[in-house]
Amino acid sequence: MKKILIVDDDITLRTALTRYLENRGYAVQGANCGVDGLVSFERDSPDLVVSDVLMPEMDGLEFCRRLRATRLGQLVPFIFLSSRREVEDRVEGHKMGADDYLVKPFEPRELVAKIEAQLERSRRIHSEIIRLMQRPTAPSIEPSVAPHPLPLTPAEEKVFWEVIQGFTNKQIGDRLFVSPRTVQTHLSNILGKLQLENRSQLIRYAFERGHRPPPEVLEGMQEPE
Repeated sequence: MKKILIVDDDITLRTALTRYLENRGYAVQGANCGVDGLVSFERDSPDLVVSDVLMPEMDGLEFCRRLRATRLGQLVPFIFLSSRREVEDRVEGHKMGADDYLVKPFEPRELVAKIEAQLERSRRIHSEIIRLMQRPTAPSIEPSVAPHPLPLTPAEEKVFWEVIQGFTNKQIGDRLFVSPRTVQTHLSNILGKLQLENRSQLIRYAFERGHRPPPEVLEGMQEPE
């Protein structure tokens, strides 16, 4: 059973969505602001997050930003619900790391469709990650079409592979013997060159396009702490 975390200070909406999603086979957790959402996520990480934008204590944008800064929160699908309907608001939501954005009022069926689409996308990505990690380092059959070379400097490429493994900027800095600020500079350059917006999109970019770490990186790979 897939777990959905709903973060919204409107208890009436949260209750209605909880009932609607539970009737469709989902397990639902609830929180009334970003602070509670982070606590709930850490206590029992869900498969997908649905969050309002305007909330007390910590709004949805800050909640999303902080969630994406954690290892477990980097790849979890994230959908914003908001009464803000301007293009700039939607763009800001995506810049914070959201995968989708739904304007209130909305049809619950549309939200379910977006949830199902994001969960299926997440399933494919994780399946591909597992397949790539389990593939021998020297396969006997090479793919017919090799991925395009990364347009990165050597230093940026090192950061690229560290990000793919799920390390934070601080962890990457410790592993590469540079400052977190230097890591962030390289990461910003990488995102700009690849026309991506955040770490989550970068990880998806790598695995969806078949980029695989070179042998020296594979040998040093370990699970993020």
